[in-house]
Amino acid sequence: MNPLKQKLDINNERYRIIVSVKEDYLDGKLSLEEGNRILKEKLGTCTPDEFAYAEQSLKGVYKDEEILDRMDDLLNLFDGVLVRAENEYPENHPLWVYLEEINAVEKVALEVDELLKQEKFIKNPWLGIFDSLAQWRTHLSRKQNQLYPMLEDHGFDRPTRIMWTFDDGVRDAISASYALLREDKYEEFLASVPETLAKLRDLNSKELEVLLPTSFKLLSDEEFVRMSKNDHEIGYAIINPPGLYVVPGINDSAAQLNANNSGQNGVSNEFLNDLAGLLSKYVGPVGGTAVNKDAVLDVATGKLTLEQINLLFRHLPVDLSYVDENELVKFYSDTPHRIFPRSANVIGREVKNCHPAKSVHVVEEIVEKFRSGEQSQAEFWINKPGLFIYVIYTAVRDENGKFRGVLEMMQDCTHIRELEGSRTLLTWDKTDFVGDSSKEKSLAQEAAEEVEEEPLKADADGRFHIDAKTTLSNLIKQSPDIVDHLISLNPKFEKLKTPMVKVMAKVATIKMIAERGDFDVDDLIGKIDAFINKNKK
Repeated sequence: MNPLKQKLDINNERYRIIVSVKEDYLDGKLSLEEGNRILKEKLGTCTPDEFAYAEQSLKGVYKDEEILDRMDDLLNLFDGVLVRAENEYPENHPLWVYLEEINAVEKVALEVDELLKQEKFIKNPWLGIFDSLAQWRTHLSRKQNQLYPMLEDHGFDRPTRIMWTFDDGVRDAISASYALLREDKYEEFLASVPETLAKLRDLNSKELEVLLPTSFKLLSDEEFVRMSKNDHEIGYAIINPPGLYVVPGINDSAAQLNANNSGQNGVSNEFLNDLAGLLSKYVGPVGGTAVNKDAVLDVATGKLTLEQINLLFRHLPVDLSYVDENELVKFYSDTPHRIFPRSANVIGREVKNCHPAKSVHVVEEIVEKFRSGEQSQAEFWINKPGLFIYVIYTAVRDENGKFRGVLEMMQDCTHIRELEGSRTLLTWDKTDFVGDSSKEKSLAQEAAEEVEEEPLKADADGRFHIDAKTTLSNLIKQSPDIVDHLISLNPKFEKLKTPMVKVMAKVATIKMIAERGDFDVDDLIGKIDAFINKNKK
């Protein structure tokens, strides 16, 4: 029996009926009404996992794009048949957290409903609304980097690819509406909001009806415990960060395993294990099943230990990712300055499943051209105000010219593009080395200077006033050292020392910072207020 089918406990006869009706409806052999009638007569009801498994099983018969375009029709086909899941999960369970976020964003959506009824347009309430909605990309990022890969490990990949496209539609709609609002294009903004809201609610409905209940049945507690830990690294949308999902016995075992696998300074050796497996292809087995970080390896142009290799990768001024000849993600460099987030769950995953459906064809073309030898490099760049990211893909081939995979290199070249003339003398001011604090501060300052806004107001005693809506850019303008102070309060804010601060500074408020760092808003305001006024210019 198919492992996925067995795991979900799918009844063969019911499965055949569901697939048959779906196919006949998509082929135009059955009307919506007739198909719905047959399902009610022969099935009575259909569970979310039965619906999702049948969608997975249409693979090869219909393209993803066809299913995507007809997904709402398919859900209408099962109207009155598809059982609405209870969606009750243990507190702090990753799916419980998704549910909490969906409930929280629906409250925001209700505020939107009320604002749309008002005759007079007032910008500030809308800014508050879209400050919250802008966080929804974090909800989507957790799904794409955490939940989807685990489902795909069980052979459940088609629904996740289709869902990813819906994710992108919601993210893009929110971003587009928010941009119109910030640009004061009020009429266009108001015209866009109903569709943005409809897309958000539609996606949340699909999560509640199919994705979450199917995930609960398919994944194990061990997987959800691991997911919970990594979810905290990515963050949460709108809600305060929850506690870790705890299952007696499982968490204890995981904690012991992490302790056994920790390297110097508590850094996990997962990276070393992955790298050892990669190196073993060229230099033979490395330390057996256990990684010997002091073992000296011949790396063709020198001799290094695994620990040294690990340190070199972590300090490179670029981000690297490697996909092998089987199109599986095998490695990425876990640098503190990483431009885009990565999760360990991508390791071993098909590279095409790490990208939204609309860009999969580009990934496949790159791999195909590299594999055939027709091409060896492909370059891209992202050019935004104050930010230039360069990306290059290189075919990896062995000494015999055999294709062994694809290397991705990504670099923030914003500072490099600004250089003029020559520098031949040693100069320490504003050095661009990764990890240098003076450069990191300048990144934050440059980002803040690009934002046009009213400066912080001071009272008669010269004390600056801040509140929950005070922006990060305003804080940086007043006190560049606020970045280091926030990091001292919570290491999660290390991302403020990466190029992404150029984006974050423009939109982040103290309220958003508090939610990301698991602070009470008033408590964080007090800490920032004390720091800003103590160190005011």
